[in-house]
Amino acid sequence: MQIGSYKLKNNLIVAPMAGVTDRPFRMLCKRMGAGMAVSEMVASNSLLYGSEKTKRRANHAGEVDPISVQIVGADPKMLAQAARYNVDNGAQIIDINMGCPAKKICNVMAGSALMQNEKLVAQILQTVVGAVNVPVTLKIRTGWDKQNRNAVNIARIAESCGIQALAIHGRTRACAYTGEAEYDTIRAVKAEVRIPIIANGDIATPEKARLVMQHTGADAVMIGRAAQGRPWLFREIEYFLQTGAHLLSPQVGEIQNVLIAHLADLYDFYGEHTGLRVARKHISWYTKGLPGSAVFRHRMNQLESVDEQMQAVTEFFEEQKASSDRLLYEREMAA
Repeated sequence: MQIGSYKLKNNLIVAPMAGVTDRPFRMLCKRMGAGMAVSEMVASNSLLYGSEKTKRRANHAGEVDPISVQIVGADPKMLAQAARYNVDNGAQIIDINMGCPAKKICNVMAGSALMQNEKLVAQILQTVVGAVNVPVTLKIRTGWDKQNRNAVNIARIAESCGIQALAIHGRTRACAYTGEAEYDTIRAVKAEVRIPIIANGDIATPEKARLVMQHTGADAVMIGRAAQGRPWLFREIEYFLQTGAHLLSPQVGEIQNVLIAHLADLYDFYGEHTGLRVARKHISWYTKGLPGSAVFRHRMNQLESVDEQMQAVTEFFEEQKASSDRLLYEREMAA
């Protein structure tokens, strides 16, 4: 998989997710096998450049190349300005968001709302591509609603404007994240353009990744929600695509080690006050489905210091390991 001059180590990409794909999560997913991770979307409004949130989102210190930053907005000149700002701050690839279905984004005619205005799409893409000397990529949906699937038209526009890769979420804006992703439109786009196509939506297992790539002909897959609390999914998919066999699922001890390291990175990146709060959702994702996790999460969300949070996580996983050891011992005795 190649985007401009950047050759990715594989064809597995972390989807940009607001409030999730911060630097700690991107770096973790890359260590766990992802070939690229796209940042949270950065607003094109220049008034936001001085905010702490924007500064954090533009922080790529220590991150493995290539560094891809997603920008969002509806004004071509402001988007071009945002692209230049992020390139000046280390971005090696600029990604334009035309896929976000959130009302607060669409209400200002940004995100997936732009798919309703193909003329404006062309103006934005031409302006941003012309503003920076790094590859520009695009994220879209299959259309605005099921009666207006225009991803093929948008893809042709993107290719003609110099877009280097196109990611497509297999839902319309109207579908948001409900129902099942449909991949026929992605396949139709792949047949019409030469630029790399990245398939996105409902890819949660190694088998599904292979199936989607075979069905659509996509050059890569993009994984979002399925990697929340499961960053090792990327190494599992990579191994399966290479060998057709499955890696063993991580043991409780490894999950604990990954989570503890992730928490430490979050505290360091955000500071203890914000890091504690950001960490809560990640802890919930990591522990989902484990015995007693619902009670643990409720208690953990009441804690107000990082020391208490870290201790609670450690105690929970020590209980998980002790329970697992007891179960293994009982099985051996029964045999």
